[in-house]
Amino acid sequence: MNSERSAVNGTDKPTSEEVAKVLRDRMDSGELAIGDAMPTQAALVEEFDVQRTVVRQALKLLQQERRLTEPTRGAPARVADPSSGTEAADGTPRETMVALGPRIDAAFDAVDVRIDALCLTAESLSAAFGEQRRRIHARDSTPATVRVRVLMPNRDIDLAFPRMISNPEEADPVHHRWLQMRNAHGTVLSDHLRGLGAAHGIDVDVEFKALPFTPPVKLYLLNGTEALFAYYRVTEREEQINRKPVAMYDALGGESPLFSFGAGAGQANRDHAFVVQSQAWFDALWTTIATDLNLV
Repeated sequence: MNSERSAVNGTDKPTSEEVAKVLRDRMDSGELAIGDAMPTQAALVEEFDVQRTVVRQALKLLQQERRLTEPTRGAPARVADPSSGTEAADGTPRETMVALGPRIDAAFDAVDVRIDALCLTAESLSAAFGEQRRRIHARDSTPATVRVRVLMPNRDIDLAFPRMISNPEEADPVHHRWLQMRNAHGTVLSDHLRGLGAAHGIDVDVEFKALPFTPPVKLYLLNGTEALFAYYRVTEREEQINRKPVAMYDALGGESPLFSFGAGAGQANRDHAFVVQSQAWFDALWTTIATDLNLV
């Protein structure tokens, strides 16, 4: 890679910034596509003929730019979409379907993964786990344990949303469709995680419980160090169900902006308190008014 080196340091060897620039250019050109595994540090040391500390610093720069995922134990980082964090460049929170996946991805870098979720159907959560299935199969993510707890509404309650605006009939097709979605997404989530555990020797535990109310918000708690929070955006709309137009109040969960609060070192006291209190609230619901939920 002599053509990609410069002699600014007088050694004819690239600096960490120059190594990062070369790798960044490869990402921008598509030579290194989003999701691709980065070459190992040893391979980059050999390619650029530099010390390992130079390569480590270059990778750290790219991670700070959100161009790379954090490496897992013994596995290289992967090329990330820099626009896939919980916030846009101007600080505006991103939609749940865009922002949740990268945070779940980061949570799975832990040895013991613990994820708690309160939601209507687990659709966003199930979708966010898609990348983890690929990473675990590729051995890029190798947790020892995975504990997932999910709170969703009880099937027998009258939901505030989604529901028909006017329902002269005894049968409610909107409620029936919600129930099918809740059960389907929960089953997919459970089956995939348990299948990964069996295939890769990971201790997996997935539990579901039912709430006696409609949650107006969605909440994801990751490893006790991060809380992701979004309001369900309720809207009035019409949709074809069983070939009939149905007017309903529905929630745009996947489009809801997701706010992130961290409890790690260096985080603001308010962020830390939000994570702690959110976890305490979830635990209280789980151990008191929530009941067993069967995905049938």
